[in-house]
Amino acid sequence: MQFRELGLNKPIVKAIEAQGYKNPTLIQEQAIPLVLEKKDVIASAQTGTGKTAAFALPILQNLFDRQDASKKGKKIRALIISPTRELALQIEENFNNYSKYTNLRTGIVYGGVSFEPQKEVIRKGIDILIATPGRLLDLHKQDFVHLDYVETLVLDEADLMLDMGFIDDINKIVRLCPKNKQQLLFSATMPYKVVELAKTILKDPIKIEVAPTSSTVKNVEQLLYYVPKQDKIELCLHILRNTVKGNVIIFRRTKYGVDKLEESLTKNGYKADSIHGDKTQLLRQEALQKFKNGEVRILIATDVAARGIDVKNVDAVINFDLPNISETYVHRIGRTGRAGKNGVAFSLCSADEKDYVLSIQKLINKHLDIVEDHPYPLDPDAKPEVHKSPNSSKYRKGRKSEASKKKKKRWY
Repeated sequence: MQFRELGLNKPIVKAIEAQGYKNPTLIQEQAIPLVLEKKDVIASAQTGTGKTAAFALPILQNLFDRQDASKKGKKIRALIISPTRELALQIEENFNNYSKYTNLRTGIVYGGVSFEPQKEVIRKGIDILIATPGRLLDLHKQDFVHLDYVETLVLDEADLMLDMGFIDDINKIVRLCPKNKQQLLFSATMPYKVVELAKTILKDPIKIEVAPTSSTVKNVEQLLYYVPKQDKIELCLHILRNTVKGNVIIFRRTKYGVDKLEESLTKNGYKADSIHGDKTQLLRQEALQKFKNGEVRILIATDVAARGIDVKNVDAVINFDLPNISETYVHRIGRTGRAGKNGVAFSLCSADEKDYVLSIQKLINKHLDIVEDHPYPLDPDAKPEVHKSPNSSKYRKGRKSEASKKKKKRWY
């Protein structure tokens, strides 16, 4: 099938061909005709399957077919909500590429940067607005953003937005838009709470599920290393020295963990950079750009920040910390093995993460290949480490006992 067969017009198809696209992906084949018909859609598809084009192309065509020839007084008619700044920027880039042969204008607003340049973009008039929830509501409160003319509302990466606690903001944004708007909900995973959200805001949605969360990329080799937690950095270095070639994304669960690993890799002579929520937008963009253009070959990221990464040539993924949500594992390893190329996913599992492995294998209906031949094996009988905090009962009991002894000495 070709894009023309989906009912897209010449300016849109010309832009698609300029991007080197030849045939639509499965999610695009299913979603584009429905969006063109102004249906509400709830869609689930893995990273790298073309979700953005699945909603961007038909939205652009619908707006193009009913646009005012004048660029003056443009109103926001399509609103795309994104959970992260990186993802918002990626969506903006796609909309600009796909609309290059139209006079449709796209704008973007997100937090962490000055309001003024974003206000100026809105003043000039735009047809499509891509926004993170907090900054959008801030600009609405300041009377700079008006959503009275929105025809289509898209919630992209809905699962992540709910994980990040945006449910109240989403509901506010939905209420600010006209009641008769078209609503599209796209998500890499489709947990129960996303389905429940869809029920409350979408009208008779058509559900699309392509490459469900239980499936993993076929051309990605999945290797599992059992390792003591204190040896994970050394094992990571061992894998980088002896096994991995090319561009690597390493996932850590926390921002502190990202910084600690970046420091260790840098000390060992590796060119690495990182992205996480505590870094400024400028630093995050610079890190991603360095990774894309080959200045650094290792990018360390948290899951939230990584949702905005769209890099075609990722040779390997390392799960330094195993995710406690099984669907996140599928999302992570989908960063490699794209466009028919082979990839490798390395997962480092300490004793306290064994249950995560069981959950992942149950979800994907596959056993991960265990690598036993490495310098830092985990004792099969190793128990999860228990870290006593200063407020634990054992610690308090010991402290009280010492205090009692001192008190007795004073009395006698």
